[in-house]
Amino acid sequence: MTRLQVDGVTVELPAGATLLDAVRAAGAELPTLCHDDRLRPAGSCRTCLVHADGRTVAACVTPAEPGMAVDTVGEEVRELRRDAVALIASVLPPRALADDSPSELAEACHESGIAPTDSGAAPPRGSDESHPYVHLDRDLCIACGRRVRMCADVQGTFALTLTGRGADTVVAPGTGGPWAASDCVACGGCVDTCPTGTITQPGAGRGLTSRRADPDRVRTTCGYCGVGCALDVVVRDERVAAVLPARDGPVNRGHACVKGRFSYGYLTSAERLTEPLVRRGGILTPASWDEAIAVVAEGLRAAVGHGGPDAVAAISSARATNEENYLVQKFLRTVIGTNNVDNCSRLCHAPSAAGLTASFGHAGGTDSFDDVETADCLLVVGANPVEAHPVVGARLLQRALAGATLVVADPRNVGLARHADVHLRPRPGTNVALFHGLAHVLVDEGLTDPSFLRDRATGLDGLTELLADYPPERGAGITGVPADDIRTAARLYGRAERPAVLYGLGVTEHLHGTDGVRTLANLPILRGAVGGTGHGFGISPLRGQNNVQGASDMGALPDLLPGYGHVTDPEARSRAEAVWGRPVPPTPGLRIPEMFAAAREGRLRALWVIGEDVCATDPDSRRVAEALDACPLVVVDELFLSGTARHADVVLPVASWLEKDGTFVNFDRRFQRVRQAVTPPGTARSDFEVVHAVAAATGAYLGCPTPADALAECGRVAPVFAGLSHARLDREGAVPWPCPSPDRPGEATLYAREFATPDGRAHLSAAPYLPPGEEPDADYPLLLVTGRRWAHYNSGSMTRRGGNLLLDTRGRLDLHPEDAVRYGVRDGAPVVVDSRHGQARLIARVGADLAPGQVFCAFHFPDEGVNSLTSEHADTVTSCPEYKVTAVRVRPTASDD
Repeated sequence: MTRLQVDGVTVELPAGATLLDAVRAAGAELPTLCHDDRLRPAGSCRTCLVHADGRTVAACVTPAEPGMAVDTVGEEVRELRRDAVALIASVLPPRALADDSPSELAEACHESGIAPTDSGAAPPRGSDESHPYVHLDRDLCIACGRRVRMCADVQGTFALTLTGRGADTVVAPGTGGPWAASDCVACGGCVDTCPTGTITQPGAGRGLTSRRADPDRVRTTCGYCGVGCALDVVVRDERVAAVLPARDGPVNRGHACVKGRFSYGYLTSAERLTEPLVRRGGILTPASWDEAIAVVAEGLRAAVGHGGPDAVAAISSARATNEENYLVQKFLRTVIGTNNVDNCSRLCHAPSAAGLTASFGHAGGTDSFDDVETADCLLVVGANPVEAHPVVGARLLQRALAGATLVVADPRNVGLARHADVHLRPRPGTNVALFHGLAHVLVDEGLTDPSFLRDRATGLDGLTELLADYPPERGAGITGVPADDIRTAARLYGRAERPAVLYGLGVTEHLHGTDGVRTLANLPILRGAVGGTGHGFGISPLRGQNNVQGASDMGALPDLLPGYGHVTDPEARSRAEAVWGRPVPPTPGLRIPEMFAAAREGRLRALWVIGEDVCATDPDSRRVAEALDACPLVVVDELFLSGTARHADVVLPVASWLEKDGTFVNFDRRFQRVRQAVTPPGTARSDFEVVHAVAAATGAYLGCPTPADALAECGRVAPVFAGLSHARLDREGAVPWPCPSPDRPGEATLYAREFATPDGRAHLSAAPYLPPGEEPDADYPLLLVTGRRWAHYNSGSMTRRGGNLLLDTRGRLDLHPEDAVRYGVRDGAPVVVDSRHGQARLIARVGADLAPGQVFCAFHFPDEGVNSLTSEHADTVTSCPEYKVTAVRVRPTASDD
């Protein structure tokens, strides 16, 4: 620790602190117009001058040294700071310091008694209002560099620059032209850091990020992807005025993306459902809540009466809170008497749960994402976090730019791949062969940890025998990745002191997705880089939706209870029955694909779909619609009249994540609070309230009257959550599971003592490579991969109802120039995409991000029919659909199409 004095006050600081840190520790503040704590200090504006041991220095860039005496209040140094601020303000128009513009500069001027003047103001430089979320007023720019450094150092997009010379220097998009046409990804970092109001969010009001401003704020957790960003929601007149990334957010650290930061326009969309709808005479018509709930209850009774409890099923939601998912599965199991409950993790990360459990024992990542900060080699597989998980993508890029080796394995040349030391581009569906090729090199060249494998792992002999058949040359023949690249990547990973593995849906959404997860997990096991050894980060799945992890944690699965106790395990059932006071069915229920099949066959008589647009997001969507139409009762909880809701018999309007209370679990197992910021529209209710109402209408009482009660009860059912509570999360902010006791911290790093498998060891997998479910042929010569774009989320139901639609207006099909020529497709022209299952209509985007023979599109625009293309092939272990491999053909749109 470093001890020094500031204005006579003794402070102690950790090594590496600056005098600015010391001043703040003493309870004082200085103007810092070029400084942001999230950025490297610049020391260019000279507004934070102090006297230190007889020298006049900028506090933000001067190291704190033991025994220093710092003066911030002397008249001379105060005048120096005042002069520096006044000089900066003198070239700005009077409105820069107006009372209704409480920017950092205006605040500093007000505190120093500096009045606005137009005597030295520069000629007008104009504005740029082309972007829906970011407006530029060039007249207010002081060329502080903060916005440029935020874009480069934190976001990693490098979209901004300073142009001009001298007094004409101004921040601008690096590509030139209007802001909307630039590389900006609308993370909002430049808005948050701007000290003068040069860059603002239109319509949000000014001064929202100023320390002097004090609007009503609600701390919550983002409801988009699985990163779990902490956000401060600014509420004005019962409406969301802005959403700001929390500076102390445990994962995002004051950063956000376009979705979490700006995409809340859907809250007030004219299309929001505000009252229940009941189908009468084939038409959905408004109804009261009492009537709608009565129809649901009667339909459930009729279904059970006709086909028994297993004639009822529910698809719970990764968008719903933990408490809502817990209540849904409790209702199905204790009131209906069936295990027919599942959630959308079935469609994305079910192979992660199965694979990680088989390899290590728990259905979650092995380490806290914070440990990535110490990784010296990043292996990112089947993921594009720059677009799908932008805050994680930014942190990974920061780590790579700081010197960590970056290996990316993905068919497309996007995002992090452009910064990679090695980019492995396997053919879609060949992951297992690639991972075996990497493992072969680790074993063959002695890049393993023999003591770890001897003491803490099992299965080495079987794996070594299998790997003999997967030298890099064979891997190259299967995957298309050059053998030398496989060797180079394996050596980088194997020789690193602290390697990290992160992966996404490009690993899981395959016919053999669970094998993919397990064979990828072989790498940290072979390397001894897992289990708290200090030799690596382990492995972590990047979850797609905000609460994919939590929905499964809460037991919204057909075979698993809260905390992952199996329904066939008498001990797990007994523990749940003791808390619930009702028997738990001992037979696993239906998975989502099985639910649809049962509905088409007449065995499923009632289906409750909560917060999922299955007609847009599930594979072979035409067959999904057939299942809904065949089911006598379909109930849908939704924000909008989605494609799925249009097939429903009852549609219930529900609250969004900004309108309710509870918790989410993010991708690295952290429980975080979700708090209501605004009131739901009309008579909309939370899913928690809806489940209680349906249970009451069937004559049952579920207990758990509040979300806090539900989480507490879950902890009694599942010991791994016993130490968690709303009160604890309110105090501590984020707590990872396992957390078995209120007086113990959660386990951020798993398996420090032993693995959670039956024998306490990590299990290596010797699964052989097997081909994907579909292969191209003469009729369907291209391989389609589906995924996400940066501006939208999932089916787009929220992001298409706001400014994001201006950033990304419709779906595009990416294809290589060679394929464009071969099939007569022009860039920007409409195309028809046919598969063996259906047809979609998109706009062609020709570029080199994909290899010849491969195409890519997202599924954010349901009307385009992307998921009518995808097949019913699914992971052989978990039934996760094979979204990443579909054989298609492409043709220009003809006049008769």
